[in-house]
Amino acid sequence: MKLEITKFNINIFAFFLYLSLLLGFLYGENLNYGSYYDWINVYIQPIEDFSINFKETLLTYDKYGQRHSPAYLIFLSIFLDLGLNFDQIRIFHLHLSIPLIFIFYKCLKLKFDNIKDDHLRLLSLIIFLSPTFRSLSIWPDSRLPGLIFFVLTIYFFLKFQKSNNNKYIWFTSISLIISSYISPNFSFFFIYFLFFFLKKMELKKIFLLLFFNFLSAIPIFYYIFVLDVNFLISGSTPGQSGESVALDFNLSNKIMIISSIVFFHLSPVLLNNKFYKDFYHFILKYGLVLLLPILILTYFFNYQTTYTGGGIFFNLSNLLFNNDYLFFIVSFFSISFMVFFSYKNSNNFYLLSLLVLSNLQNSIYHKYYEPLVLIMFFTLFQNVGEKSFLKDRINIFYLYVLSIIYILMRLFKIMFLV
Repeated sequence: MKLEITKFNINIFAFFLYLSLLLGFLYGENLNYGSYYDWINVYIQPIEDFSINFKETLLTYDKYGQRHSPAYLIFLSIFLDLGLNFDQIRIFHLHLSIPLIFIFYKCLKLKFDNIKDDHLRLLSLIIFLSPTFRSLSIWPDSRLPGLIFFVLTIYFFLKFQKSNNNKYIWFTSISLIISSYISPNFSFFFIYFLFFFLKKMELKKIFLLLFFNFLSAIPIFYYIFVLDVNFLISGSTPGQSGESVALDFNLSNKIMIISSIVFFHLSPVLLNNKFYKDFYHFILKYGLVLLLPILILTYFFNYQTTYTGGGIFFNLSNLLFNNDYLFFIVSFFSISFMVFFSYKNSNNFYLLSLLVLSNLQNSIYHKYYEPLVLIMFFTLFQNVGEKSFLKDRINIFYLYVLSIIYILMRLFKIMFLV
């Protein structure tokens, strides 16, 4: 008997996914491995210190040796002042994280007004199966609230594109500023949105927008460059001794690892017949042209397993063969994948470039790109077959299968390798 997908059935499904998150909370689920460690060893102390002595903690924040903004930790410290304990703060944070799913759904509704609503609801609910979402909602981390405001930024941007109403330019900018204060990596995407605003706004209003963003950035500039609380480079890379200056990164490492992470999470789109054929013909036509630059990137690649992170394919290559050879083979297809997106629409190239550049530090963690990659693919990417993909519900099922496989891989590593 074929199960009919109705709004009621989807709501029941959403409720069970929510219950699974609560069970994860009760049992201390930690699919991202480091989320529990970061909460216990990195976040609790500065939250307590902000509650006890705000000024001193703010002025000495870089002593904690983390590259995360203090903004969200300050917010959480308020709840300590109100009498909540850390477990109560965690459950409050968990429920603050759930709006990400709703905002993502609202973005999908804006972009795909001709796609069945049940398809969009099912796609948005897949966030519940994201190991990053689950881990960072159970064990508070500034990356997740930063992502929520970034997706809200996308929502306002899509509203602007639909209505051409300039008020959404300001909403987009304000939301992105908040996102960037919580998680500075998202600030890079201002360049992308500005590109579209320049086409629509008068010169006077453009200067006003830029001035507004400059004023908004003054507090963080003052904090880092005048007060010299440079938390962005205060942390160290695992496997290296001493301080790691994040601005001195290897671009080959960034491109190859980030493209492999993108390729992994978007691989189900290859099951779409049209997308697969287009990508196949692209490889046949441009594969030899792409081979030389990929070989050059391979030559300069020097990412180490001791840095931690690195993505699925990098770790799998080193686990199975104790070398990077499998990863290099996958990199040919993953980089070609990203070039194919750029070939389809130049705006995709800007997005992917900013995605690479937004990772300042040497270590490259999966949590910075999952579920961000999936969200960006269906909201910001253009002409990559996203509409035809969503028309067939089986394609969304493939995404769920990949999510479950990814969770099982995480569980396997926790049980046998960590």
